[in-house]
Amino acid sequence: MNFAPDEEFQTTLDAIRSFVREELFPLEETFLLEGFGSVLPEINEKRAKAKRLGFWLPQIAQQYGGMGFSLVEHGHVSEILGSSPIGHYVLNCQAPDAGNMEILIEDGTQEQKERYLDPLLAGDIRSCFAMTERDHPGSNPTWMGTSAVLDGDHYVINGSKWFTSSADGASFAIVMVVTNPEAAKHLRASQIIVPLGTPGFEIMRNTPVMGKRGQGYGTHSELQFTDCHVPVANLLGEHGAGFVIAQNRLGPGRIHHCMRWIGICERAFELMCTHAVRREVAPGKTLASQQTIQNWVAESRTQISASRLMVLQAADTIDQQGTKAARDEISIIKFLVANVLQQVLDRAIQVHRALGLTDYTPLAYWYRHERAARIYDGPDEVHKRSVARRILKTYT
Repeated sequence: MNFAPDEEFQTTLDAIRSFVREELFPLEETFLLEGFGSVLPEINEKRAKAKRLGFWLPQIAQQYGGMGFSLVEHGHVSEILGSSPIGHYVLNCQAPDAGNMEILIEDGTQEQKERYLDPLLAGDIRSCFAMTERDHPGSNPTWMGTSAVLDGDHYVINGSKWFTSSADGASFAIVMVVTNPEAAKHLRASQIIVPLGTPGFEIMRNTPVMGKRGQGYGTHSELQFTDCHVPVANLLGEHGAGFVIAQNRLGPGRIHHCMRWIGICERAFELMCTHAVRREVAPGKTLASQQTIQNWVAESRTQISASRLMVLQAADTIDQQGTKAARDEISIIKFLVANVLQQVLDRAIQVHRALGLTDYTPLAYWYRHERAARIYDGPDEVHKRSVARRILKTYT
């Protein structure tokens, strides 16, 4: 298969790449050292510029104001944006908002779209997605403790969530709750929109991740729902369809993540090679002359290039045949690329030595935040097991 962009699309990719390097790279040092809030005014300026240039919502259909790219095309864009910690946010295709946009487009009512989707697409608000719970394994999304009980024309929600990314400063949450406890396990949960500020809905704290609590968009929060009343009109899709909606969101979402990780890998690879050829270990002798470094460069280049092809193939399968046809490919790239990401980042940090541990480069930031790549959206072990089971069935 040929996944090379045509001439017109390549021109667009080159323009986005120049935008990221010229407009976003200069903001990274302040972002890394002082936090998201320190550069938010500048980020908002860049968002406005991206919108003027037509680089807005690459993952969303044109009828909703997006660029209308296929999954393969957005994969190429996502790789470029992944080279900066703020790339996806500036083009308004960041998780969890991108997934919530897709849910609202597919399953939202007209009223929900006007109230929540339209300002989300415009970049006027942020959102979050609350599914993970401390006392229930995220690898089993059919088993949750947070419940919503019908009371007239309202749901009453009780329970807690954690690792709800970007809740700090969000306008609303899409919450997975058990509404049909006696139903079959895949029909027990529903998804309900809960605006922040609703009585009974509280952000308890931002969870520290490897020593950093973060701020604003770059956080993971712990939520508490205590007799939280929301209208039945806030239900997304059908009663009991929460699991199905989540699965529909996860397939394309994993493509987005994998291509973002490849973008991180490419930036880490560039930093590693640039440092290796400049850093002297003795007068006139650079790190690049060391065989170990050369091995790391060769191995990283091979892994990144191979990963890209596999992700684009999975994206193409989804574009052509749908998510179900690509389920094995999606699982394979999820654990493959997540591990390649860890290996490339680790090598890049090792080449930078002490500098790699600081926030003077984005390497340490990615190392902290992207270790979770092997956990969220299904841990490696679950994906490997599901792929292996389906393969072994063909032999029995």
